Amino acid sequence: MSCGEPHETDCGEVLDHLYEFLDSEMPDVDRDKFQHHFEECSPCLEKYGLEQAVKKLVKRCCGHDDVPADLRAKVMGRIDLIRSGQTVPEHDVTKAPTAPQES
Repeated sequence: MSCGEPHETDCGEVLDHLYEFLDSEMPDVDRDKFQHHFEECSPCLEKYGLEQAVKKLVKRCCGHDDVPADLRAKVMGRIDLIRSGQTVPEHDVTKAPTAPQES
């Protein structure tokens, strides 16, 4: 996604790392770049606001539920695959494989 305007930091880079920004998981220098980008790019600011709202809603609705360790590990593994640019399996990695049914 791009708003079509030139920016010091590309819209695609900002959106690719949006959750790192939302979760404060990036260096302050990068956070400052992203903050500056949001100040001058309304489409990215809108996307940021939407994702921030979703994150708050999920926390409010599900924030007290314990996540099984194996599910968390599978989800984190999938996130790592996506971040590294590797091909992500099309099947649902959060479900246990099912045994073939006998006829």
